[in-house]
Amino acid sequence: MFYIYCPYCGEHREEEEFHNHGQAHIERPADPDSCTDEEWGNYMFFRKSSKGLHHEIWDHVAGCRKFFNVTRDTVTYEIKEVYKMGEQPKVVAE
Repeated sequence: MFYIYCPYCGEHREEEEFHNHGQAHIERPADPDSCTDEEWGNYMFFRKSSKGLHHEIWDHVAGCRKFFNVTRDTVTYEIKEVYKMGEQPKVVAE
């Protein structure tokens, strides 16, 4: 188990209070109506799942219920940073 800092509540809470929604910063197609089925399918279903630094969307389901982003190392599970929706990560892969 690890503790996650909620940037809205301002507290470190147990992992069970949160839900991971997957990869963050996925760009939505500008004109979904003009996408091919393959382009739309790639946007909807395919995500990066590599070892190392990963930007994820989390939800504080048992607290404030707000969404925020986490930069986490998927090998060590170490959380590098937590930041609010709309902000950009400061920690990025080299």
